[in-house]
Amino acid sequence: MAGLYVHVPFCVSKCAYCDFYSVCGRLDLLSPYVDAVHAEARVWAGMSFETLYIGGGTPSLLGVAGLQRLVRGLRDVFDLSSLTEATIEVNPESASEESLRVAMDLGFSRVSIGAQSLSDHELRSVGRVHSARQAADAVHRAVQLGFSGVSADVIVGLPGQTAESVRCTLNGLVGLGVNHLSLYCMSLEEGNPLSVSPPPDLPSDDLQADLFEEGRDILEGWGFIHYEVSNFCRPGRECLHNLNYWRGGEYVGLGPAAASHLGGPRWKNRSDLIAYLDAPSGVREGMEELSPERKMGEEAMLRLRLLVEGVSGEAMEERFGDGGKRLISQLDALAAAGLLAREGSSYRLPRSRVLTSNHVLAQVL
Repeated sequence: MAGLYVHVPFCVSKCAYCDFYSVCGRLDLLSPYVDAVHAEARVWAGMSFETLYIGGGTPSLLGVAGLQRLVRGLRDVFDLSSLTEATIEVNPESASEESLRVAMDLGFSRVSIGAQSLSDHELRSVGRVHSARQAADAVHRAVQLGFSGVSADVIVGLPGQTAESVRCTLNGLVGLGVNHLSLYCMSLEEGNPLSVSPPPDLPSDDLQADLFEEGRDILEGWGFIHYEVSNFCRPGRECLHNLNYWRGGEYVGLGPAAASHLGGPRWKNRSDLIAYLDAPSGVREGMEELSPERKMGEEAMLRLRLLVEGVSGEAMEERFGDGGKRLISQLDALAAAGLLAREGSSYRLPRSRVLTSNHVLAQVL
């Protein structure tokens, strides 16, 4: 399975916690950006993809005409006739009914809405430009239009956040009809405004963990499955594009800061919009050829993020031979230490280790 990702690096403003690459106030570059994506795509002309994901940034800033031109150009270059899922990210303030309807007409089956919270105080505290009402309205419009997948992002650990506000946000979003939720813990990345000057009401790590567990209990109470470390869904509503990442599949990324992995090689485009516009296929960096051992370790680490599936030692041994046997010994040692759960030849992160998974996954890698 192969996935196609397109990074749209434009935002109205930068959120205080954000570490994704984007530029603000350069919407005059949207049209040249679409041209550059089409030029980069032609390097891979004729490839076939099963999933498409347009993320950002704020893809909805493309507007109706920009989105139409982007997608139609991709269809001219690639074989997208076998798409099983097409997702577009939207921010509530720019997710108009017209833009959502056009996205559906273009073949998008799934929409991911950057709600983050249904508390106006929490949204303002980190510089989000939309209101709780706009977030709820965007979800309602997407559900009413009939997208098969309606996902919302929610952050745990926002300034001033409480268990009650987490309950209100999650119950509100589920009540509106979302069938997928990404529940992310706040991460203070070096250099962003929130880490430089953290507010006094920023939840502690312990409180953040309590809020996450509260959120997990709420979503599971609604019948959602905790299928990946940060992701919950109604049965059968997993994000197929992201499952491909976590299962170690192949993908092509277009746009500045987008990553690609085909066969052994893996690389990333430079996080520089101007350089990308000048040379769309000439900004690759970090090119590396993954050895079988490295590929195995990374795939095992990624698969362990899948809390239901986990990683099959039997499948790893079948694919990687002696390397797979060494991996099984390592996984057995982690299971003996209580860091992994083992059922037959399968290994999974236990529920108690989800919030400390980085320590476990680093040992596997």
